[in-house]
Amino acid sequence: MKPLHIETPLIESRPLSAHAGCGVWLKMEAAQPSGSFKLRGIGHACQQYAQRGAARFVSSSGGNAGIAVAYAGRRLGIPVTVVVPETTSDHAVALLRQEEAEVIVHGPSWQEANDHARSLMGDHDAFLHPFDDQLLWDGHAGMIDEVARAGWRPDAVVVSVGGGGLISGVIEGLRRNAWADVPVVAVETHGADSLAQSLAAGRRIELPRITSVATSLGARQVCARAFDLAADHPVVSVVVTDGDAVQACRSFLHDHRVLVEPACGASLALAYGGHAALQPFEKVLAIVCGGATTTIEALQAFSG
Repeated sequence: MKPLHIETPLIESRPLSAHAGCGVWLKMEAAQPSGSFKLRGIGHACQQYAQRGAARFVSSSGGNAGIAVAYAGRRLGIPVTVVVPETTSDHAVALLRQEEAEVIVHGPSWQEANDHARSLMGDHDAFLHPFDDQLLWDGHAGMIDEVARAGWRPDAVVVSVGGGGLISGVIEGLRRNAWADVPVVAVETHGADSLAQSLAAGRRIELPRITSVATSLGARQVCARAFDLAADHPVVSVVVTDGDAVQACRSFLHDHRVLVEPACGASLALAYGGHAALQPFEKVLAIVCGGATTTIEALQAFSG
């Protein structure tokens, strides 16, 4: 079955390279039809569940994951129900409905929305978790396969970390391309730094609440797979401010004419700030993970 995602451009960024003091290459996942990398794993999972006879897809996400499920369901001709928390923007709800998904608003945070989504499951429904599923990691790994096919090998990969789906897929992709020695720089924002705090504590911790504007990084606890991989793979954990992430989004829009969300800006902030975590490397790969629900007005509001 033909994948639902596209092969995205791999481009050298002269502006980011100049700021970083090393070569920065971009994997442009913001170009996916759903607006983010999520379509890789979620599209793969949806196709697998469709082949197994799923009559409906159910998910819990007011952002990129939900939009990816809705897009995949529409393409596959399978109904989609997405439960979103009360904090979900009207713009995100409109995008979900544009993809013909049924949208249910429930609870103050993703945790409550997720519990409600699971309660709706019927015998022939398939549940699409936003980040914690081997099928998702298998799909996300494909972006590293594409880089390897291009004949270009990075010294390090920079990724934003929320629930841990992206970093899990990237590390899986590195390993299956015999690049297990390539470090991953894992970037979070203050107030959504569950991985950094977990690594410091030596165990998975759960944040009491999310206080960052990078709400796509807003999983109060990183998935077990991501935590285990961070202990087993060379991973450098970095936490940046909301201000740095938002400014990186504004700079990226100016430099590359692409609008991304603060969750993506967190990774780009390392290059724009010439962060010390990048200094050991000559060439790095930054995953431009995207952000379908971002607007210029939201970025301006974040900037104060």
